[in-house]
Amino acid sequence: MIDALERAWSASPKRTFALFPVATIGFDLLRGRPPWRARPSGLALMAAGYLLYRAAGAYRQVEGGGGPGFAAKPDRLVTTGPYAIVRNPMYFGHLLSSLGLLLATRSPLAFVVLVSQWQRFTARVGLDEERLARRFGPEYEDYLRRVPRWIPLTAR
Repeated sequence: MIDALERAWSASPKRTFALFPVATIGFDLLRGRPPWRARPSGLALMAAGYLLYRAAGAYRQVEGGGGPGFAAKPDRLVTTGPYAIVRNPMYFGHLLSSLGLLLATRSPLAFVVLVSQWQRFTARVGLDEERLARRFGPEYEDYLRRVPRWIPLTAR
């Protein structure tokens, strides 16, 4: 059991899309708050975040090579599809799902999850941007000017 939890904790998708929701439900049950009172709009946002994560990951793997995962370097810079809307659609999917968890449950634990995810992915994006700037140079710098980091349809 401990090994399974350690593996789930080390994998971002398992943490965001499985472990955190289950932990939040457990936390709320301990607090006497039934999870079946979840708000549908929050559940829809959780599903949308997961679907965005999966679709953007599949798109990146086909168009850019590399992947899955942070350590796998892309062969090509991906600037089309979901990557033309935000630079980090997979991370954005994690954040949407975490926001959905908060809206669905209104749990203090879900709030902590969202804040910690925001901090973690913001730091990770900084590492990604440095790595991609070194690998793709001016092409990536142009992409940074054209496409927002997190919020779709916002100009820099």
